[in-house]
Amino acid sequence: MTFVMKSILLFSATLVIALSITSCKVEPKNEPLQKTDISEFLGQWTIDIQRGSVGWLEVRQEDKYLNGDLLWGGGSVLPVSNIFLAKDHVLIVQRSNNVSPTRVITNWLEIAREGTDKITGWLLTPRLNGMGVDSTSLTGTKLPDVPPAPDLANLKFGTPITLLNGKDLTGWKLINEKQKNGFTVTDGILSNNPVQTEGEPHVSYGNLRTEQEFEDFNLKLEVNVPAGGNSGVYLRGMYEIQVLDSYKKDLDPHNMGALYSRITPSVSAEKPAGTWQTLDISLCDRHLTVILNGINIIDNKPVYGPTGGAMKSDVFTPGPIYLQGDHDKVQYRNIILTPIVK
Repeated sequence: MTFVMKSILLFSATLVIALSITSCKVEPKNEPLQKTDISEFLGQWTIDIQRGSVGWLEVRQEDKYLNGDLLWGGGSVLPVSNIFLAKDHVLIVQRSNNVSPTRVITNWLEIAREGTDKITGWLLTPRLNGMGVDSTSLTGTKLPDVPPAPDLANLKFGTPITLLNGKDLTGWKLINEKQKNGFTVTDGILSNNPVQTEGEPHVSYGNLRTEQEFEDFNLKLEVNVPAGGNSGVYLRGMYEIQVLDSYKKDLDPHNMGALYSRITPSVSAEKPAGTWQTLDISLCDRHLTVILNGINIIDNKPVYGPTGGAMKSDVFTPGPIYLQGDHDKVQYRNIILTPIVK
């Protein structure tokens, strides 16, 4: 996915909201109001969003102020506009969206603690016509620190699993069976062709996932991206490795082989569009290594949370490999996963 296509909200200048806010929706359940120290919100949180999407929030104390980053459903991890404590127990997280060259709309999260490692709250979104506010509920779980980087040289591996049989889609299924399947297999090549017909209603194409789910592993595959092409490979249904025609583009966390919006490749290793490229990916102990076309572009780096489009928020459970099917044409072949044995 490209930055422009995937970013749902762009953050801009902070719209100041008075600290005397009195309209907070969040209240502790059946309990008297309790003061909350702001430090109780510091850290990283995975978020389950109403209607099934996934988010992530980091709140951190910088020199003289609070700062943070937010992922909300799709798009990128982006800076927030402002964070502060209201009513002594509600964390307000503001984010601003340019809806026109002259107009900014600020949404905000209202979050309260629920126990030692849970949060609950709402996203409040002013309607563009000025007639009210829409609300979306959320729950969240605090993430523990990422463990030390694994010793990749001493990993033990299980039996390799060939995920694509080269003949048909056995072992794969759509995440949403109500969407159209643009994937086909011919002569060992898995192709996605999400055709839209001019003048006809837009067709919603689905993402393709493995029926099996996996924990830590090494994944090898070949991919062919046409000019301007855009897709993605999700690890455990949660972390997107970008697939993009980014040949000769400046380094960016949205380029080929990047962990989308989270980890920028250390070097450009793309080949021209329309040629087969190799990805060698290892995910172990919440650390990621990506070798693109034989060049190490992400070297055992920590992964702090899900990327946009994640299927689930729990970073400790197994999940499928899934391939984006709702963007552009792309081809895959020789998809082999080797589990890491612990």
